[in-house]
Amino acid sequence: MDIVEVLNPAPRGAIIDTHAHYDDERFNGFRDELLSKLGDMGVEAVINCAVDTVSAKRVFDIRERFPFCYCAVGFHPENMPDCEPNLEELKSLCSHDGVVAIGEIGLDYYWDKSRMELQKRWFEAQLMLANELSLPAIVHDREAHADTLSLLQKHKPKGVVHCFSGSAETAKEILKIGMYIGVGGVATFKNARVMREVIEVLPLERILLETDAPYLAPEPYRGKVCHSGMIIRVAEKISEIKNVPIDEVLKITKNNAKVLFGI
Repeated sequence: MDIVEVLNPAPRGAIIDTHAHYDDERFNGFRDELLSKLGDMGVEAVINCAVDTVSAKRVFDIRERFPFCYCAVGFHPENMPDCEPNLEELKSLCSHDGVVAIGEIGLDYYWDKSRMELQKRWFEAQLMLANELSLPAIVHDREAHADTLSLLQKHKPKGVVHCFSGSAETAKEILKIGMYIGVGGVATFKNARVMREVIEVLPLERILLETDAPYLAPEPYRGKVCHSGMIIRVAEKISEIKNVPIDEVLKITKNNAKVLFGI
């Protein structure tokens, strides 16, 4: 598969992609070629998020070959075992080189409402582990805003709600906890009215840029395999909505990522 060329990429070292999945099979056949080109597209670092212990080992392999790719480990709600939480293996993985967060963890009621209570127990256990290890949490929330917010307010982790899909009011409650909001390609979509309202109320100091690569490519690349070089289009949209220079958006969001993840 051809790598989507990004016209007018970000300046070198301007971007930290705080959420990607470069172990995904959609990158098979051109993963190394793509990762080797990201620096020329302005990407300084990437946080590669695992969804279970198997994918954690794949992101570790990527880290060994591409040290600018950091790691997050955790059980995504669609990938959690069908049993009560046992985090011993996950805890041991957190000591691996390059691990900077617990993630991707959270709640997803879109695909499966049959395990909602079990999802909450796994999510809560992983939030507690993040606090125990003083690691930020990378949180997935799909059609589970109330339960997600309730557990975040209970445990008050440091971290980010990634690919945020809630309202501006919910975003304000996330900010009160001290967490960040992840903004990606959805912000560029023509029908993203609610996301634009969220961006309007967010201070730049609480925004993280992300792709969720290979998913959710921004306009004008929508429908293509997403990669970190495309984040410049998201930054441009934030610049437009907030009426601030693009250089300021890039500088502040990069610093946010460095502060949260210690990179």
